[in-house]
Amino acid sequence: MVSGLLIALVTSSYAAAQSFVSDPLVDKIVPYTAIPYQVDQHTADRGPQHGYNICNSTTEGQDSLCQTGYVNHLDDFCLFAPPEPNTAIGAAEGIAVSFCTKPGRGTRLIPEGTLKGVQLVQSPGYVQIAGIIDQTRLNIASGDFGGELNSGGQDGRGNPIGGLIYSNAFPSNGGNNDTFQQSRRWTLFIGNDAFCFKACDDTQPNAKALCEHIYDRIGCTYNAPNTAQEGIFERCSGDDMTPVGVYTSDDGQTLTWTQPPESLGPITSVPYTPTPAPTSDCVRYESQELYSQLNSVIAPGASDTLTASGSGATGTATSRNGGGGSSLTAGAAGATSTNENANVAAVYHALSAVSIIAAMSGVLFSVSFLA
Repeated sequence: MVSGLLIALVTSSYAAAQSFVSDPLVDKIVPYTAIPYQVDQHTADRGPQHGYNICNSTTEGQDSLCQTGYVNHLDDFCLFAPPEPNTAIGAAEGIAVSFCTKPGRGTRLIPEGTLKGVQLVQSPGYVQIAGIIDQTRLNIASGDFGGELNSGGQDGRGNPIGGLIYSNAFPSNGGNNDTFQQSRRWTLFIGNDAFCFKACDDTQPNAKALCEHIYDRIGCTYNAPNTAQEGIFERCSGDDMTPVGVYTSDDGQTLTWTQPPESLGPITSVPYTPTPAPTSDCVRYESQELYSQLNSVIAPGASDTLTASGSGATGTATSRNGGGGSSLTAGAAGATSTNENANVAAVYHALSAVSIIAAMSGVLFSVSFLA
């Protein structure tokens, strides 16, 4: 199960304070037929949007800077990840780019051997995809516990800045695979060789509660409970989860727990244990029939002799803790980004050095709880 409650204490002095914009990304209604070159037009604080949102055959390839993604089906989804190899999520959250399972989106493709097990759950209010991955093939540094990318961000510009998500799988779409609806509320935790991605249907009244952005320190376990396993590739129907933080006490009261600020120290306990929402009609597939188009996509520095993603396995399944809680930057406050490659590289190396020093001195303290 992709669980791992990843809890970290990180000094806030490493995060630059940004002002909240007057036109946050979550409020921007962007029809699929009217996507601009860059949805974010701001230049202050974290700098301009690193990539672009109009993505087509001219932008497709492993150097693409497309920042538009999709959450459609088990064989058709995207993940945001760093544009350069061996990078911590916290250092690249503002400039992450789209990696997809299908060509034709104008993005990078997810390299062969990345996906080890994937579960898609279609609920009335959202599409949720969770899985086990080799994160190094998505340019994420080995051992990085990752963090949260979402349509909110510390300044309202999103992480990545200007990141757009669309889906043709919402029930409100009526099964029309040719029509894409924007998901203005989405959240992606990625790191510790796992991920969970939830895109909420904006036409539903509880979209905000189901894709809340204020629980970045408690990972997939609480934000997207699931039963994804290594070696298993399946699609399920499911109920909507209970919104994050909402739980029933022993005496029957419905209560809401709010994540405390980092200034109060590490989170050592949460007053409830989350459980995945009920699922049904699960259908399993061989990975080769899902992701055969990725067979020739090689990760930077990887051998070209690997088998297909997941090796087509549907045999013995294993679970793994993970799903990007918060480690280097608490999944919310990353380094200032620019469009200059040299400056971005300097940020990567500087933040990595800071993390190592912090860990050695006891400033960085993380704990993993099993669900």
